[in-house]
Amino acid sequence: MTKIDPDTLLPNEQVKNAVHSGDITQLSRGATDQYASKGDRFSIAEDMFIIASVDEQTLGDLTDADAQREGSESLTAYRERMQRVHGGSFEWDPTSEILTYRFEPA
Repeated sequence: MTKIDPDTLLPNEQVKNAVHSGDITQLSRGATDQYASKGDRFSIAEDMFIIASVDEQTLGDLTDADAQREGSESLTAYRERMQRVHGGSFEWDPTSEILTYRFEPA
């Protein structure tokens, strides 16, 4: 169990605020790098969070429920958000490998 800097996993202040408020409880990132391990902890403001799980998946494995945990209303909205946020550097390929990090207040 390691304490990590939230910047290691969470890409920006908007995501940190959404995690802190409970609107985001999961984040998927490309599988090239692993940003945290199960049991790692991070803090936002004075609140501590723990990584509850890290799962290997593909983009095609994601569901509407996953998208909602990531702060989108549906998988379609999540896909559109990812394309908007990453601009031309992101292509939704259902076979792309990702790591999905679930976290909860510690």
